[in-house]
Amino acid sequence: MKTLFEEIKASIKNNYNQDRSFWRPVLPWGGVFTIKAGRKAVSCTPLYVEIRLKNTCTIDGFLMLLYVILNENETFPRELSLHLGREFVDCFLYLMDTYSFTTVKLLWIWDKMEKQQYKSEVHKASLIIDLFGNEHDNFTKNLDNLMSTIQESYCSNWRCPTRVQEDQQRTININPPQEIPHGNLIRLAVDELFCSRIELCEEHGCGGLREFSQRVFCHGAPPFVVLNMQHWKSEDLAYVPYYLDLSDHKYLLEGATLFNKEEHHYSAAFQIHGHWMHYDGLRNVNLILLNKPPEFLLLSSLVYIRATEK
Repeated sequence: MKTLFEEIKASIKNNYNQDRSFWRPVLPWGGVFTIKAGRKAVSCTPLYVEIRLKNTCTIDGFLMLLYVILNENETFPRELSLHLGREFVDCFLYLMDTYSFTTVKLLWIWDKMEKQQYKSEVHKASLIIDLFGNEHDNFTKNLDNLMSTIQESYCSNWRCPTRVQEDQQRTININPPQEIPHGNLIRLAVDELFCSRIELCEEHGCGGLREFSQRVFCHGAPPFVVLNMQHWKSEDLAYVPYYLDLSDHKYLLEGATLFNKEEHHYSAAFQIHGHWMHYDGLRNVNLILLNKPPEFLLLSSLVYIRATEK
């Protein structure tokens, strides 16, 4: 039997203009998991025989992107196993390959999320898990220390009370420039976060110059990075860079997650061998091959994969 990724690649290769949709739903919104309870389960309190998932779009798009990333490079599963655990990566790929979509969502919820990150209640004979919220809280922040970075800074004033500082971040939040300069705004904002620079020390009464070193990854360059873009306005996203230089490593655009504020709903776009696809788990036809790269006007995040060293 072909894996899901093989089926998607085959659908791209055999695509006809009149039908650009994948032949079956992939990671549909929500999900129902039926528990095959034995006689011992009768005495359990509270008793439920199925699990119902709601508002799963806050993890669906990223799960789809993670699956594509793991299949795009043969070394990525081994590398990501160091951060996410080998058992998790192997199980995740198996469940996606066998179309076990509700189970793969439960794998993420129970293996990577904290109990306080979602709401759950028992209603009649069902355990209802509601993931309504923010995708960066439900997914990006649960990638352990995959994208952790650190930047050191030193003040020229020996009397500065905080002469040596360290700034460590677990995720990559890209804030739009306060002043709109000319050029690629996203690349400029990324450089401001990662590149070395010198600026006035902000300590009260110091007056010295603070030198910031280059920001580096704490555990080496990760296979992929997620740039949190949720604070950007659509008019500032006219151009999205297809590659970025991060801490002496080149990263290539692999996909993005999109946020519709009116529906409070997330979807995703990604490319496989240069062909862009749009995924929206809430739609009946939820995986569609695009004629051209998507517009990133409803951007929530950008996902880049590390370029292969030649």
